[in-house]
Amino acid sequence: MTQQSSTITESSNDGVNTASDLTSLKQRQAQHVFYTWSAQNQATPIPISGGQGAFFYGESGERWFDFESQVFNCNLGHQDSRVIEAIKAQADQLACAHPAAVFEAKAKLGELLAQVSPGDINKFFLCLSGAEAIENAYKIARLLTGRKKVIARRRSYHGASMGALSLTGDPRRRPFEPGLWGVLRAEDPYCYRCPYGLKPDSCALQCATSIEHIIEMEGPETIAAIFAEGVTGSNGGFIPPPDYWPKLREICDKYGILLIADEVFSGFGRTGKWFAVDHWNVVPDMITMAKGVTSGYAPLGVLGIRQSLAKRFNDEILWCGLTSYAHPISCATAVATIQAYQEDNLIENAKEQGEYLRKQLASWSTYSWYGHSRCLGLFGTLEFADHCTEEALLALKKSLYEHKIHILLKGRLLFITPPLCIKRTELQEGLDLILNCVQQHLT
Repeated sequence: MTQQSSTITESSNDGVNTASDLTSLKQRQAQHVFYTWSAQNQATPIPISGGQGAFFYGESGERWFDFESQVFNCNLGHQDSRVIEAIKAQADQLACAHPAAVFEAKAKLGELLAQVSPGDINKFFLCLSGAEAIENAYKIARLLTGRKKVIARRRSYHGASMGALSLTGDPRRRPFEPGLWGVLRAEDPYCYRCPYGLKPDSCALQCATSIEHIIEMEGPETIAAIFAEGVTGSNGGFIPPPDYWPKLREICDKYGILLIADEVFSGFGRTGKWFAVDHWNVVPDMITMAKGVTSGYAPLGVLGIRQSLAKRFNDEILWCGLTSYAHPISCATAVATIQAYQEDNLIENAKEQGEYLRKQLASWSTYSWYGHSRCLGLFGTLEFADHCTEEALLALKKSLYEHKIHILLKGRLLFITPPLCIKRTELQEGLDLILNCVQQHLT
């Protein structure tokens, strides 16, 4: 067998550009690599050559405000030297390991996760993504209960794998339906547009209490778990009423159903606490993590389980596993990331800067385009008024891009989620730019 040349100069397919014709990095990449969630010809890629703190840099060195923290995962900020050095050191020492291997970074990560997780959650399944964490939570819930049905919320997003998409409520699941059988839908705590048409002072937590009706109608003996995001992520940033999570805990305890908190988006300081459920002093039975656990520097997903449940598998087989389970590079990255959060008091900074962000967003309420804003820590959501047209919103999206603001505008929802290391002056500078863009296109 002859060895291929390391440089491919032409294609064997007629009509395909040769390498010499691909004059830019974007063209070279698009020729052979897919963009996610996009028709390929409509993708709007962002060249990125480096970064520092709350900013990254484009192909020509231009500075971008990272107000999406890449994909809501770069909580620590760009190019933290402590994490980078930890990755290098781990690669030098041990770059690959069997899932059953014992090594320092793996043990240390378990210890740190037990320190920061709610209550008695102290045993962890280590995978590679939030979707994998959800998949294994789904499977373990079935193993623990022997039941098959689960409850998930209508506007949820739990990941892109088949099981996670089946749980997911948003439209990204539709091309792959039917998914897994047995997913029951509950309404979200969307107080601004209550699905029951109720006012906050008279709602009686209908979004939570209606879940009990679903359980009673389906039969509690058939339902393994309730899955809920700590704060609803990319489908609205819905911050639940204070009694919502305690009510879910009460319902699950009443019927012997597992409560599973999806903290992939809202975990690791995003809301000003280690996890969103910490705001309401609720300990779920399982908690899924990813994104901020490594600040996006390496792939890692985590499923945390309460001690009383985890001990079931001391003698029973845990029918879960994967080749890259607890990958050494990912474990070392997560250890360094969690330590950096602690050393720099970034959870506290997210709380402090988040309160400032909340007040700034609320101050925009006098503008005609303002519909509603909600903010918990550095998870801010601005919802534009109904009269804002799709055409105007598309123009706003283009303007934000042109002003080098990396941010998610999804329909009428603008998500403001910068890295937790952001300084007050940087946050204000970015907000001023956003306000100017909005005023230009939505007034």
